[in-house]
Parts: sequence; C-alpha cells; structure tokens
Amino acid sequence: MTTYLSPFTFENGIELRNRIVMAPMTTYSANPDDTVSDEELAYYEERSYGVGAVITACTYVIANGKGFPGQFAAHSDLYINSLRKVAQAIHKGGAKAILQIYHGGRQSPRELVPNGDVVSASDTIAADGGKARALTMEEIQDIVKAFGETTRRAIEAGFDGVEIHGANTYLLQQFFSGLTNKRVDEYGGTLEKRMRFPLEVITEVNRIKHQYADDSFIVGYRFSPEEPEEEGITLDDTVQLVDRLANEPLDYLHISLGDFRSLARRYEGEKEQRVKIIHRVIDGRVPLIGVGSICTKQDALEAMETGAELVALGRELLIEPHWVEKIIAGEEIITEMDMTRDNVIPSPLMRMMQAHPGWVAGVK
Repeated sequence: MTTYLSPFTFENGIELRNRIVMAPMTTYSANPDDTVSDEELAYYEERSYGVGAVITACTYVIANGKGFPGQFAAHSDLYINSLRKVAQAIHKGGAKAILQIYHGGRQSPRELVPNGDVVSASDTIAADGGKARALTMEEIQDIVKAFGETTRRAIEAGFDGVEIHGANTYLLQQFFSGLTNKRVDEYGGTLEKRMRFPLEVITEVNRIKHQYADDSFIVGYRFSPEEPEEEGITLDDTVQLVDRLANEPLDYLHISLGDFRSLARRYEGEKEQRVKIIHRVIDGRVPLIGVGSICTKQDALEAMETGAELVALGRELLIEPHWVEKIIAGEEIITEMDMTRDNVIPSPLMRMMQAHPGWVAGVK
C-alpha cells in the first residue's frame, strides 16, 4: 500500500526516500548582504534528515523582485556560493534540495527594491497602498530571462531542482489574475493571454535546464487555486491553468493551501476539496504536492487520500523538525509550538513568530 513513508520516483528517475516534503517558508534570516546566514543553514540542515525533499524559502530572480527583509538572493552570480551552502546543508541530511524562485511584483516592499520602483502586470495598488506600475514588454522578457539565469545558478550551486513560485499573489499570479492584470496586449485580456507569462517562464527555465543540466534536474510549479476578490482567480480559472500546466515539461505541481481539507468556493462544479478537484484535472500527467495544516500522522494519511502523490509539511516542521524520524520510531509528535524548546529556528524568524503568534497554532 502506498503511504507517505513509501519512496517516490519522479518520471525523470529521481527517487525521494519518502513522500514528505518540507514546504517553502520565509525565514527573514539572510545576512545584510542577502547571502544565507549560518542560522538559516543550521535550520535547513536540522530538517533535512527525515523528509524526502526540502523546498527552500523563495529567492528573488532580479533586483526589483525582493519581497521580504532578510531574504537570501539569487539574482547575480555573486550569490552562487551562498546558494551552494544552502544545497549542501540540505544534502547533509539526505534530502533533495529544491530552490524556490520568484518575483514579488506588487508585493515587494518599496524600500527593498531599487529606486522604490514597484512593478506588476498592470498599473495597480502595491502592498503598501502606493502605486505599482505595469512592466514594459522589454522588462517582461528581462524577468523571463532572469528566471532562467537563476535556474543556471541553482544548477551550478548543486541544487536538485527549482520550484517556480506562481502562487501567493506574487508576480506570476499577478499576471494570471484578472484582478491585477488589465493589460490589453499579448500578456492580458483573455485567460489564455494571462497564462502567457508563467508559461514563458516555464519554457525558459527548461531551456536553461537542458543547456546546463540533465533530465534528473527537477522543475516544479506552485500555484494558488482561488482569490477572494470578485475579479480574482476562480477555481474554474485554475482548472484551465492546471490542465495546461500538466502538459508542460514539469516534474510536479504544488498547490498552495492553508488547509488541505479546504473546499472549493468560486467553482461551477461540486464544492468538494480543492486538492481532489485539481488531482482529477491532472489525471496522472504529473505528480501533485498537497499542503496545508498537516500536523499529525492521521493528517498525513488523510492528505494522501485526496490523491496527492506527495505531501508538504510547513509549520509542523517548525514545531517538530524531526517529524518523519519520530513517526518512523513511533515516538510522540509535538503539534504545538513551545518557544522554550530548541527547534533550531533562526532568531529573526523566531522574533517574527513571537510578534505574530497566530502564524503557528498553539504558540506558548
């Protein structure tokens, strides 16, 4: 019987020792020069001994794509050595290392981007309430190329793959969403045209993969299924996107959810679990990673019952870094954050958690 502890082999032949993946989580913990800090390296290594793969926090592909303070960078060859340290830390525990790559778009804090020039698919409202301007056609192509160049750096740094971050309202999602994409050129208007930018990024990432790596290098894509706003993404939109993505040269798709049990909201079909709907659309063409509020052994079992081939743990691996090893050993699993325990969490992330205790359920 297939369980979350069973090995998993991608179509390209790469095997994970089990089906548990560490979800990407922002740590706010890079050095002032945007290289990875020793604390962050220790954090990744600590969690690499049980899971099949670790997906890093997102790293930005071009200077105006930075979305968080303390975010390690990948937009220049100057950062290859920093990236190499991340891959090596994850490999120490035997997990595959996957670098999540992205552009923050209108979510980028103005003070973190050159000249405070926040950009998006269209002229729109930035995260700080100010203006984000529309990218020019030339700038769009520059960003597409930047995703490719960052993939090259990931290959040179020794990563096993990259995950293209098309979720959580960042730039790729801003192009796909009718809420933020009001363009009337080939990158906007119809649903098909709103897909163009993400699809071009996938094409460029794979072009670079074939130039600098072999088929064993993993390329994944993360997406968010719905937006609450009237003009935002509906699950019907996402079904069309996923149907297209499943035919692209991708090794997996990764749905971004707060809870894997969550039901469809803005959808013409039956209001069942989003993961089940998406898995049915994929129809075996590419593996799906399910994520969201997976804390206990029973949660992981239920998550796999949705059909997802892999399951990602996020907050629970902050609480219990050796979750997989303890499950295998039959030991008690802790599911509530205890700030007095040494969970090898970087101090900037710990401070953010203390300031926002709702981020991790049961903080005490």
